[in-house]
Amino acid sequence: MNHDNTADGNMEQQIKSYKKEAAYSYTLGAFPTYELIKSKPEQVRKVLVDSSFTDQNNLKKLCTEKSIHLEYNDKLIAKISDKENCYVAGVFNKYSCTLCEVRPHLVLVNPSNMGNLGTILRTAVGFGIYDVAIILPGADIYNPKTVRSSMGALFKLNFSLFQSFEEYRKQYAQHEIFTFMLNGEKALTLQECPNVKLYSLVFGNEATGLNDSFLTAGTSILIPQTQDVDSLNLTIAVGIGLYVFTGHH
Repeated sequence: MNHDNTADGNMEQQIKSYKKEAAYSYTLGAFPTYELIKSKPEQVRKVLVDSSFTDQNNLKKLCTEKSIHLEYNDKLIAKISDKENCYVAGVFNKYSCTLCEVRPHLVLVNPSNMGNLGTILRTAVGFGIYDVAIILPGADIYNPKTVRSSMGALFKLNFSLFQSFEEYRKQYAQHEIFTFMLNGEKALTLQECPNVKLYSLVFGNEATGLNDSFLTAGTSILIPQTQDVDSLNLTIAVGIGLYVFTGHH
């Protein structure tokens, strides 16, 4: 389990502040790091711990069970962390997934905010949706901000990146499409939610939503709201859509 000092020295030289093009990312904080270790132990390069961390015994035990290298390195944690109260960080390899063909999907078209993306991933897992498609361009799913706001939910689901909605649609043609739009033709109600097993719920960008080309992509749905706001926050809209479609009502 332990590496020699030379290997550690080399690894520390390699580990830098997060870059999108790097082959690895981080979990910043104890909770998402525990979730990473439990869900994706094979992707963990090492776990960094601050000498003042209070739950060291549990972390050591878990790392030993999963054959993961644990390193005390206050300096490196401070270097890669954007928050001062970070006592644990996991360094993990970026990996790719495939969406499950026989389960419902959540499709995010050009999501632009990393915090929102992470929160949406957490919400999806909370409602039992474990397959998320991201239509590019979009926020970086591996950015530590996304990972942190997902509270480790990222490691419990499949996600896949697509260059266009058409590319996604071609690959998963069996899914019934429901697009959430301010000018959607069908108002979403708890009573009238269609009872379908294989569906894709499609949501647009925080600022622009879905453009009119999506009106004919499937069933276009409007979440009823008052005239006093121009639109619902994306994460709230996704939560409502997932709540209704997954039958948690």
